Amino acid sequence: MARMRVFVVLVMAIAAGGVFAYGTYNYVQGIQPTSTQAIDTKPVVVAAVDLEVGAEISRDDVRVVQWPAASVPNQTLSDPNLVIGRGLVMAMVENEPFLELKLASKEAGAGLPPVIPTGLRAISVKVNEVIGVAGYVLPGTRVDVVATVNPTKSPTDMTSKVILTNVQVVAAGTKLEQTNDKDKPIPVTVVTLLVDPAESERLTLASTEGKIQLALRNPLDTTTPATRGIRPAALLADAASTPRPIVRAARPAPAVTAQGYPMVEIIRGDERAQEPVRQE
Repeated sequence: MARMRVFVVLVMAIAAGGVFAYGTYNYVQGIQPTSTQAIDTKPVVVAAVDLEVGAEISRDDVRVVQWPAASVPNQTLSDPNLVIGRGLVMAMVENEPFLELKLASKEAGAGLPPVIPTGLRAISVKVNEVIGVAGYVLPGTRVDVVATVNPTKSPTDMTSKVILTNVQVVAAGTKLEQTNDKDKPIPVTVVTLLVDPAESERLTLASTEGKIQLALRNPLDTTTPATRGIRPAALLADAASTPRPIVRAARPAPAVTAQGYPMVEIIRGDERAQEPVRQE
C-alpha cells in the first residue's frame, strides 16, 4: 500500500512538471523579439590623422564616417572633395570633423597665408637666444616689443621704449604651432609676429634703425601699460637725486641715582663700572 502511494505521487509530480514545462515553452515561443529602431545617420568627413596648422589636406588625410543625424555639428562637410586641397587654419586631431571655419578657401592655398586674419599682417624679425627669450617665444605666445634707438647718434639720446604690446607670435622659424613638448624652448633665428599695417611700419623702422627686444607676456595678461621710455641720463637720475636717509641711533637717557646724581660709565681695561657724579 505504501509503495502504491509513492508511485502515485511520483506520477503526479512528473505530470505536473511536464505541464509546467510545456506551458513555459509555449510562453517563450509566443514572445516576439523586440525590434531595434534604426538610427538615422549622415556622412561626415573627419580627419584620418592628426593635422597641423597650415597643412594642405590630401586624400589620405580624410575619411567619411556615419554620424548620428541628430547630433551632427554645424558646418560639417559630407563630400571629401570639398576638403581635399585646402589649407588648415586650425590644428585638428584624428577623427575630428572638418568644419568650414577650420579651412581656408581653395584660392588661399596652404601654409602661413591662410592663417593670417583679415586686416593683419605677418612680419618676421631676427632673434637670438636673448631677443627670443631663450627660445620660449613659441607660436601662440604673446610678447611686447621693446626698441632701443639713437636718433641723433649722441650717447645721451639713446632711448629704449615699448613700441608694441600684446603681439601674437604666429610662427617660430618655420613652425606654425607648438610641439608636443610645449614646455621646452625652440632655438630659432626668426620669429613671425601678427601686426596691423601701422604696427608693421613701427616694427620695421625700429629693427632697421636700432635694436629690438621681445618681452614674453603671460597669456592671461591683457593690460597695455603706457611707458615714456628711458634714456641713459634718466636711468640714473632717480638714484642720484634721491639721497639715502641717514638713520641715527637714539641716545639712551642717562642713568641717575636715587638722589638725582647722574651716573657715568667708567671702563678700566676689561672692567666696566657705573659711578655717580656729585656736584660740589
